[in-house]
Amino acid sequence: MALSPDEREQFLAEPHIAALAVSAGEKGDRAPLTVPIWYQYAPGGDVWIMTVRDSRKAALIAAAGRFSLMVDRVEPTIRYVSVEGPVVSTVPATRELLTEIAARYLPADKVEGYVDFAWKNHGEQVVIHLRPERWLSSDLGQV
Repeated sequence: MALSPDEREQFLAEPHIAALAVSAGEKGDRAPLTVPIWYQYAPGGDVWIMTVRDSRKAALIAAAGRFSLMVDRVEPTIRYVSVEGPVVSTVPATRELLTEIAARYLPADKVEGYVDFAWKNHGEQVVIHLRPERWLSSDLGQV
């Protein structure tokens, strides 16, 4: 059964690991790039991700101008939400945004150490904002 708009937005706002998918080119010789990624979302807003500025993922997103994210769970019911849309901005990452997204996924006592390491070692990062345009969602119930 499809989720209501409120249900799908609330589910996307939970701290799931997303599968990001973006076209890997028009030649047809490559499948879409699909990778796990942290993301941030608040109902009614844009979704954002953070990635290394010169990564393959960032280059493919820039070329395609859009991407999709899919999040799921298997308990207490099988549920998923997929969102796809255009990139509406790409901006340099800040330490504050890195802290925000790390705090979404890591225990509080691990955030500062992770942020220090990532800020020093992951290279220059960007924040890419996606405007949700198309949604797919379902709750398949318990199996």
